[in-house]
Parts: sequence; structure tokens; C-alpha cells
Amino acid sequence: MVEKSGVLEEAQSAECPWARAELSVERVSVARLPTEYGEFQIGGYRSRDTGEEFVVIFKGELEAGVPTLVRIHSQCLTGDVFGSLKCDCGPQLHRALTMIEREGRGAVVYQLQEGRGIGIINKIRAYALQDEGADTVEANERLGLAVDLREYRQCAEVLFDLGLCKVRVLSNNPLKLRALEEAGLQIVERVPIEVESSDAARHYLRTKKQKLGHLLDSIE
Repeated sequence: MVEKSGVLEEAQSAECPWARAELSVERVSVARLPTEYGEFQIGGYRSRDTGEEFVVIFKGELEAGVPTLVRIHSQCLTGDVFGSLKCDCGPQLHRALTMIEREGRGAVVYQLQEGRGIGIINKIRAYALQDEGADTVEANERLGLAVDLREYRQCAEVLFDLGLCKVRVLSNNPLKLRALEEAGLQIVERVPIEVESSDAARHYLRTKKQKLGHLLDSIE
């Protein structure tokens, strides 16, 4: 269901009245994307307000009334591309694509906000402070940066444009869930996405649980 740009008819139905307003993101292009996980489509979006770019990988018939598996995945160059063991980002992304392929429908919005919004250079600076003993929250604070600068409204709008309203969100982050609900998505289920953690990532994940409220049953 990618023939039309803007809010799709399904998203404008009575099941999704909050999506009737004009979207602040525009679809630029959609293409076929065969991957090692399965056959997907990839869409490129741009914010009408800021020019920020978004990518979405999706598959299947996406319908407003069908609760659909989705993930908002924040860009992590070090984890997603270089296989860093300091975090669980890469394995989470791969797990999400595998689960969506298994279900036959779903979407991953890839949010280009590296390092919880601080950018890759500041993220490397924060890594250097972590090497000296700071945790991920303390490192940002020592650099005079916010702990989390991400904003999810336009990520939700990408999902609206695909025709989705009722979603099952792959996330361990309750603040992300709250933000998506405030943006108008109807979350019918939180689907945990815990992966086996490396020794190098354990302190990072413990900090996310204790200081950022992430729901991580495998971390004490």
C-alpha cells in the first residue's frame, strides 16, 4: 500500500482520525530492497519543516485496522555498521527485521539521530569519557549535552503515511512508547526486543535500565 503519498485513505478512516491532518513529512521515493532477512521495500522521507531525512524498511499489506509489528530504530553507526559490542543496537535491528520477515508484514523506521541525537562526533567524544569510567548518561552530561534529544513525532507520521495506525512496537524504552502514543499511534502491544548482551555492553545496558527506565529483564 504505497501508491499514494500523504495520508492514505486507510489512515484517514474513522479508525485513525488523528492522522487526518496534513503530514509534516513527505515521501520522496520507494524501491525494492532484497536483504539477507527477506524481501522488503525501502522508502525515503524528508521533513517539510527541517529537511531531516528518514528511512523506512517495510513489507506486506499494511492496514490501519491490523495491529502491525513496527520498530523505531535510532541510527547507530558503530553498532549497526561496524558491529560494536558496546551496545545492543545492531543485534536489535537484525532481530527486528527477522521478526517482521517471519510475520510477513511490518516496518522499521530508521531515525537518523545518531547517539540519541547528539551526532556521531559527539558520540565518539562520549565514548572516550566512557573509556575513562563514565557511564552513557554521565558522558553526555560532562559534554554539556542532553541525555536524549530524539523526537519521534515525524517517525510516527512515516507510519501514518504507510497506512498504519494500530501498532505492536518492538521496544524496551517506555519513553519512546509514550512519545509515539502522543503522536497519535494506537499502541496495542509492546513487544520486548532483548538480545544476548556482550560483556562490553552490560554496563551500558544496566545504565539504560537504572537511569533511563528501559525495560530489560535480562539485566540486573
